[in-house]
Amino acid sequence: MTDSETIITISDVLEYLFCPRFIYYMHCLDIPQHQELRFKVMKGREVHEKKLITNPEYLRKKLGVVKKEMNVFVASKQHHIKGIIDEVLILDDGTAAPFEYKYAEFKDTVFQTYKYQLVLHAIMIRENYHLDVNRGFICFTRSNNHVETLEFTKNDFERGIEIVNEVLEIIDKGFYPTKSKYKTKCIDCCYGTICT
Repeated sequence: MTDSETIITISDVLEYLFCPRFIYYMHCLDIPQHQELRFKVMKGREVHEKKLITNPEYLRKKLGVVKKEMNVFVASKQHHIKGIIDEVLILDDGTAAPFEYKYAEFKDTVFQTYKYQLVLHAIMIRENYHLDVNRGFICFTRSNNHVETLEFTKNDFERGIEIVNEVLEIIDKGFYPTKSKYKTKCIDCCYGTICT
């Protein structure tokens, strides 16, 4: 729990998980990324727009969905985070679950960015819907709409809140974090010319 008055977005968390310095450059130095120049980002946005029109119902039946809401804005005052969830599913066991579309192929692993996006969605759904959230779903649109189920643990929720607090610390204190330990992320980075 933090006494910060800053509210961050799910996108901020994803940027942080990619490389913590993104938060510093974006929020402390106010240097934009120019995401519109990145093909995958644009394609991902297009997929999100299209899925609102061509939403496959057969996926939901297999998951035990009794009700769904699409493109849901949620926020957590307690945890200082907000975002839009592709779908909030109410399941036949009385729980709820976030459902996210990714313009990506499924290659036998779920990246931590995807995982913690769902975890934070779950935290916000619990707070706003007053329902248990034990799992989340990711639809990989480039793998024939393959759906992966992620089961959440207590540790996942605790780590999700820690990540939010780490992002808030960078923004509120102007803290300059270490860069990602994965050097391959630096190759195509929009901040590569100023990051040392």
